[in-house]
Amino acid sequence: MIADFGFLRRFVKYVPVFALVFLLFPVVDNAGAEQLKTTEPVLLDAGKITGVHAGTEPDIRIFKGIPYAAPPVGGLRWRPPQPVKSWDGIRHTGEFGPICPQTKSSLFMSLDYDNMNEDCLYLNVWTPAKSVKDAVPVMVWIHGGGNIQGAASTPYYDGKSLARKGVVLVSINYRLGPFGFFAHPLLSKESKYNVSGNYGLLDQIAALKWVQRNIRAFGGDPRRVTVFGESAGGLNVNCLMASPLAKGLFHGAIAQSGHAFSRNRHLQKRWYGQESMETQGERIAKECGVADAADPLKALRALSAEKIIEITKPTLGVGGEKGNYFNFVVDGWVIPDEIHTVFSQGKQRDVPLMVGANADEGTLFTLRSPIKTVEAYRMAVKALYGSAADNVLAMYPVSEPAHVRKALSDSLGDLGFVAGARAFARGMGTVASKAYLYHFTMKATGKWGETLGAHHGAEIPYVFGNLQQGMNPTDLQRLALSDKMSAYWVNFAKTGNPNGEGLPMWPHYKADDDQHLEFGQEVNAGRHLRKAACDLFDKISTERRKNR
Repeated sequence: MIADFGFLRRFVKYVPVFALVFLLFPVVDNAGAEQLKTTEPVLLDAGKITGVHAGTEPDIRIFKGIPYAAPPVGGLRWRPPQPVKSWDGIRHTGEFGPICPQTKSSLFMSLDYDNMNEDCLYLNVWTPAKSVKDAVPVMVWIHGGGNIQGAASTPYYDGKSLARKGVVLVSINYRLGPFGFFAHPLLSKESKYNVSGNYGLLDQIAALKWVQRNIRAFGGDPRRVTVFGESAGGLNVNCLMASPLAKGLFHGAIAQSGHAFSRNRHLQKRWYGQESMETQGERIAKECGVADAADPLKALRALSAEKIIEITKPTLGVGGEKGNYFNFVVDGWVIPDEIHTVFSQGKQRDVPLMVGANADEGTLFTLRSPIKTVEAYRMAVKALYGSAADNVLAMYPVSEPAHVRKALSDSLGDLGFVAGARAFARGMGTVASKAYLYHFTMKATGKWGETLGAHHGAEIPYVFGNLQQGMNPTDLQRLALSDKMSAYWVNFAKTGNPNGEGLPMWPHYKADDDQHLEFGQEVNAGRHLRKAACDLFDKISTERRKNR
């Protein structure tokens, strides 16, 4: 669920925080005990399907595990997604499709690891439409997980509550880790564009094309599609905004706690001291023992998915643990240039944007940090920020060990997430469409709230309307906040503007005004959110690009 891991690498000890977030709320399965009735058949371009009616709300139809691309297995491993093979008869889509192969985590309890397969390119639809003529706006959810873990089947991504508010909700799986973001010179040679990697992004683009072709069958409007995601999902939204291949596929974008404005990685060049993705691929091929094979790619494709995961050890790269870092790459085709450059030149998708972060993004990342002493903290900051370290230390000073973790959390949250969100919003100044900046400050409940505050991922159940429903005043306040947040999100999907009747005014973002909307105990507009930290991030980023 993490957005952009470059700023975390070599800084804090690894903990699967993108999974831990799902322990912070009771697991909700809105359809678990309901008796579900099969829907009438729906005709797609590949064949007919049936889904199920939501038991207590039969007007909402649910379709799970719809294939949007051919299984990327065998010879299709590490190739752009291919069209689905048509089927005869009627295919029932009442169960989620398999999750992409990934490292198993005891913390990611909500995922069905027994249903893990490379054949994972499936999506899910929740629709309130009664007719194909309804033309309901569409929201397409891209899950988080660092682009190495996660799945659309996570219970908090259940789309029934959002569908109830008047949108068709689509959630998608896409290839992860070494299956979604592996590059190699021989793979690039196979491509007519001389590129490799970014298969996970190509999957997302294929899913959006599927939406354009098929969403009318569910009563959705292909002219009003909003793509949204959290953490790595937000980063991927940023990438889709920058990709010329996504032109015309969506008409609004929402990025929650995710951006791609930090150090980008190149397919063939060494940028920011980072190994190129092709160089990493060559090294991995050697580690797999196939580099000297007569046909290295054939040998790589013959390895089992389990073996690929075992050998490559997908990691976020934080804390110096052994493994490989998989994420999007600047390849000149899917991603034509650094994300910052694309936006600064006004070449991104000219569509409305909502973007924001949470008040305490850094707390999850420092739960198990080995950095305990003042000296260790100062060394870590110097290693990460180089010539800007003194400025960071002055902004986040530490004089005794008891304050180390808070300084770590504050600096990571501000410089990694809040400042990145502002940079994303400011990047829209080169196009006509408006941006809306938010800040989520509602603390988690109980001991987690005391320890973690408004942590990374805490806003997800509020947006989806999937909070646990208690009856004490605190819960009622949270339910009211969730109702407002989901209303803003749905209004945005409907009109490109989150504002609506009965909601506090959300001003669009302008650099001069520097306004945002806070979601917390109250919903209020504010100015100059953590301005000093955001300005420092911009300065650090500018200096880094000069010395790339």
